[in-house]
Amino acid sequence: MTATDQPSSLRARADRAARGEEVIPLRRATRTWFAISWQTFGGPAGQIAVMQRALVEDKRWIGQQRFNHALSYCMLLPGPEAQQLAIYTGWLLNGTRGGLIAGGLFVLPGVLALLALSALYVAFGSTAAVTGVFAGLAPAVVAIVVQAVSRVARRSLTHPLLIALAAASFAALALFSVPFPAVIAAAALAGWLIGRFKPETLKPSGGHGAGDGPAPLIPDDALHHEQPSRRRTWRILALGLLLWAVPVVAVAALTGAGSVFTTQGVFFSGTALVTFGGAYAVLAYVAQQAVQTYGWLSPKEMVSGLALAETTPGPLIMVVQFVAFLGAYRDPGPSTRGLRLSSARCSPPG
Repeated sequence: MTATDQPSSLRARADRAARGEEVIPLRRATRTWFAISWQTFGGPAGQIAVMQRALVEDKRWIGQQRFNHALSYCMLLPGPEAQQLAIYTGWLLNGTRGGLIAGGLFVLPGVLALLALSALYVAFGSTAAVTGVFAGLAPAVVAIVVQAVSRVARRSLTHPLLIALAAASFAALALFSVPFPAVIAAAALAGWLIGRFKPETLKPSGGHGAGDGPAPLIPDDALHHEQPSRRRTWRILALGLLLWAVPVVAVAALTGAGSVFTTQGVFFSGTALVTFGGAYAVLAYVAQQAVQTYGWLSPKEMVSGLALAETTPGPLIMVVQFVAFLGAYRDPGPSTRGLRLSSARCSPPG
């Protein structure tokens, strides 16, 4: 390909992304998301670092500024921001299928790991041996997090005003315990004022970011042609609510409205609505309700669950899987015991 042809090829790729078409083969993207999913240690910072290195720097699939803007938007939504960033990037690359694959693979290793560790915990009362293996990864995780912070800071904080705003936000959260929504609102107002009166401050340091190299497949200025509509919004909202409600209703129908499974389904569904600011913003509430109100596990076991979630791949909020596992194991309820007994009676011997 000649130098003259390269810009037109890049623009064609950007146009395909704007129309929601596949930018790269889905099979290739799936392999990449699968590889990323096994490296998502260290909480959001480590997970974002993995995607930054793989998607922005190595493969050049998305521009740095587009990546940063998507990350900022995902941080304002309830739920794990790193997984949402993966879903958004997967959607940009391969449409709806790409978003579903990226989001599903992002949590799959953590789900399997926590399921196995939870079973080991209730079987032997300890996961010390397995936890030790994961804990051995801690130095590498710390290195990944530090590297992520330094890289993002170098490419995002390109002006002394932005550095001061980041430092002030950190101090407000870490030193003065200012509520997360208040910090976000103040930062948004400050960013609007800076953009209005000193717009040159917000300009990227150069190019597409992420150092020297070819232009990304999805450049920073590639916009989607599909316009939002009220009909499409209601259709997506209805589908999402349906997918959210059907499992809870099915569990209630099978085990009873008062079963521990239904209680957990309703509780964690409601908790998901208030997970603004990441897992740390809601874990204190989850711990209080799970330990004191419902008695699903002890305070010591809650700490053990947090340690397991910190040292396994996937979002930290997946600690709720450990909480739900122990709660249902300790008190499965009469309906479930009846189902188990009936199943045992109907099963053939041997």
